[in-house]
Amino acid sequence: MASKFGLAGGIPERRVRPIWDAIDSRQFKNALKLLTSLLSKYPKSPYALALKALIHERMGKPDEALTVCLDAKELLYKDDSSLMDDLTLSTLQIVFQRLDHLDLATGCYAHACGRFPNNLELMMGLFNCYVREYSFVKQQQTAIKMYKLAGEERFLLWAVCSIQLQVLCDKSGEKLLLLAEGLLKKHIASHSMHEPEALMVYISLLEQQSKYNDALQVLSGNLGSLLVIEVDKLRIQGRLLARARDYSAAVDVYKKILELSPDDWECFLQYLGCLFEDDSVWKLFDDTDQIHPIKNIECKFSHLTEEMFDSRISSASELVQKLQRDTENSNLRGPHLAAIEIEKRKFLYGKKNESELLKSLLQYFLKFGHLACYASDVEAFLQVLPPHKKAEFVGMLVKNADSVSESATVVLGQTTTILKVQELTGNIFELPLGEIEASTVKLAKLYCQNLPLSKDLDPQESMFGEELLSLISNMLVQLFWRTRDFCYLAEAIMVLEFGLSIRGHVWQYKILLLHIYSYIGALPLAFQRYKALDVKNILTETVSHHILRQMLESPMWVDLSNLLQDYLKFMDDHLKESADLTFLAYRHRNYSKVIEFVLFKQRLQQSNQYEAVRVEASLLQLKQSADSIEEEERVLENLKSGVQLVELSNEMGSRTLRFNEDMETRPWWTPCPEKNYLLGSFEDFSYCPKENVNKDREENVRRAIQRKSLVPRMIYLSIQCSATALKESLETNGSGGDIKTCVELKSLLEEYTKTLGSSLSDAVDMITEISQGARPSESLGSDLVDWLNFAVFWNAWSLSSQEHWHVLNLLFEKLILDRIKSMGSSDMSSCYSDVQVLVQIITEPLAWHGLVIQACTRSSLPSGKKKKKAQHSDHLPSSPMSQAIKDSIHSLCSTVQEVSNWLLNQINNPEDDQVEKFLSTLKRNEDAGGPGQVLGVLESFITSSEESEVGSRIFEALKTWSKEDSARKTVMAQQSVLREFLQICESKKKLLEKLKQQMSHV
Repeated sequence: MASKFGLAGGIPERRVRPIWDAIDSRQFKNALKLLTSLLSKYPKSPYALALKALIHERMGKPDEALTVCLDAKELLYKDDSSLMDDLTLSTLQIVFQRLDHLDLATGCYAHACGRFPNNLELMMGLFNCYVREYSFVKQQQTAIKMYKLAGEERFLLWAVCSIQLQVLCDKSGEKLLLLAEGLLKKHIASHSMHEPEALMVYISLLEQQSKYNDALQVLSGNLGSLLVIEVDKLRIQGRLLARARDYSAAVDVYKKILELSPDDWECFLQYLGCLFEDDSVWKLFDDTDQIHPIKNIECKFSHLTEEMFDSRISSASELVQKLQRDTENSNLRGPHLAAIEIEKRKFLYGKKNESELLKSLLQYFLKFGHLACYASDVEAFLQVLPPHKKAEFVGMLVKNADSVSESATVVLGQTTTILKVQELTGNIFELPLGEIEASTVKLAKLYCQNLPLSKDLDPQESMFGEELLSLISNMLVQLFWRTRDFCYLAEAIMVLEFGLSIRGHVWQYKILLLHIYSYIGALPLAFQRYKALDVKNILTETVSHHILRQMLESPMWVDLSNLLQDYLKFMDDHLKESADLTFLAYRHRNYSKVIEFVLFKQRLQQSNQYEAVRVEASLLQLKQSADSIEEEERVLENLKSGVQLVELSNEMGSRTLRFNEDMETRPWWTPCPEKNYLLGSFEDFSYCPKENVNKDREENVRRAIQRKSLVPRMIYLSIQCSATALKESLETNGSGGDIKTCVELKSLLEEYTKTLGSSLSDAVDMITEISQGARPSESLGSDLVDWLNFAVFWNAWSLSSQEHWHVLNLLFEKLILDRIKSMGSSDMSSCYSDVQVLVQIITEPLAWHGLVIQACTRSSLPSGKKKKKAQHSDHLPSSPMSQAIKDSIHSLCSTVQEVSNWLLNQINNPEDDQVEKFLSTLKRNEDAGGPGQVLGVLESFITSSEESEVGSRIFEALKTWSKEDSARKTVMAQQSVLREFLQICESKKKLLEKLKQQMSHV
């Protein structure tokens, strides 16, 4: 090949190396200069052209890069074998891949392999192309060719992995697994196996076919010696025996594992599953969802007589007691958790042993209650208890807490644990207000007392008792919810900001602040706290739910655009580049990772959030351009007139959606983005675990994506209908609009109303009755903005009806003015949820209606706008439709003005007055109790603390923290949101005034 003997793509390497050095150091102009000199000597070198294309691509010139790449490809296809080498092809592949033309790179490699069918290097390059395309069939075919050519075990395993991926991802027939098994058996017979990963692939292949006994024979044979770690081999053996339903043998194996590794909790659960001949435990371990792991294992006992159950539970108890004796001098938690699990199984069987279960939980608390993991360890056990037993257990913890321990850290840990258990069981929501207040003060004092323990810690190390501030703020939020006294919420902000000033790395504080700031409308600060989380890589997918919904419902369009673009960039880049990891796993013979990487990529592709953000990014562009119909039409052109999003909506019903958001990190009052308990009353609240709240999300999210995906196309069709409607009305007094366009718009309206759970006729009745006051606006529920969108597009579909225009005007007036009336003179902190609704109404349905009016107005004016024609139009009789448009403009103007007036009243309130009002809520009456007591404890500590006591770093942080600064930042953030919203309203008013002037000539 041409790459041998010191040649690079047929060119001496000394001529090429300086070019690569310049590219690697990002000196692209210098690289291009060197390359021009090289091309003068090698004008027909595909490799030189490939380098030129690479430089152009890196310089941000994709069109030039593609042209040069195609020239290089054409030279490669000529009948000259000296020009065909892997270095040239791999360079072209890099460029084609970055230009989203991977198919061209694959074509080049396929052509090369056709020319040189025995070249292993080229075939590996072709296999890599198929990996990038996720073409599992072609991967398999290419790998088998390489195996036949070289006879190497790795190529056979590449083929087997490709077959497994066909079955897992493409749902191909399982006969393929028989083919893979046959290939492996043949290879083993002639060459045996030499790698542990190869053995794992073989066993997994047999497991996929439920051939567990065959897999056991392989494991116990000569090949089993490839697994050198005894415990790993035993785990596989136990799993296979359990799958084969040889439970007695599996029990013996799991006993051996537990003797070797007594802290293996997963193994203990599998041991119990085999002991009770219950296969439900495998659902827990088959579940690949690491983000939402199953916490409660379903236990099956119906097939066991009481005698059988007693005998087997006794056997398990003996094993656990032995494990506890063997680990008596260690801090292993597994054997002690196992004792609780046994009591739980007895309880579930119906043994009525609640007291024994509570006693075992208490024993675990006495031994490990000071550890931060206690609450999460016992969560699954607590969930099986009835409410009164949970409350009894909390009482037992309080009674048995070691308040006189010599170790301050033990007291601190146990106190924190008790409160976490109270949150976990919902018991904390049943405590009297006075008791909760007293607890917050007690915890604040405990935090301050133990702060000196952390004086020598590194700033990035977790401090002793830092969880206390999170617990205090949670209780303060609950006090606000129950009393509606904003002082508690302000105090929660101060407590968390105080904590961050001492240690700025506590992500829990940032998330709690993010949600409190979001609730009171201080969204810039919420976004700032989100950015401080330093969300990168996969956290972009799992954590962005904390801020995404609030930003979508805000007027902060610049920050929202950055948030959406950063999310889409991560997802698109990962989906594009994840194949690099897959091929790397192939090269390093880590075949389990091959499967893992492909399934992970598939999971991200099916993300509900990914689909939603793609739609929202398009809608944001439309919202930003809605004041100019010409700009809007350019955006719509880039969106293919919304056709692709309609296709997404049509596919959504059959698509698999994955929910990758980590909801466990959310505060108790907002267990998912669509729910916030603080917006309702405490009296209507009933505690339920977070996982129960999230069960109904999938269908609601699916419908929301379907619905929003239709909006861009309906905007486009509405503009098209409106473009001719007024002109036809003026000329013929006809119905207006192009028939084909109107038919499509009606069809989409029917689809849209389906996602709202209604038919088209019922939806029309709904909005008509609400506009007339015959039905309350609360009937629209949380989909109010979507219903208004429907009303706008319904009106655009039937523009000639004055009645429809009137209904729409009344709807806007009623829904907007009712909100303003309910807000009254309230400040932002108490009515931000109403502001969010107003933002959505102004920026979506009202904006879309403005586009319809712009289209009507534009079509009614002479294209040249000559003075003579304009004067002539003054004398034209006004059609009913033109009058309806004028009335609508007038109505919208006055309605938007009302919103602007409310915003101006808020903004014109002097900042210092607002800060003083905020701070005045924190002033407390020493004798009366109530809010401000926690802050009083913290301020007293700041005043009395000494540098020698708490250390220089903490002392400095205490002295620099200021509640006045926190209050001012909060007020400024709220004002910023109001100003952004006012700017949008003023822009709408300016547009409407312009339209009013234009329509005066019609």
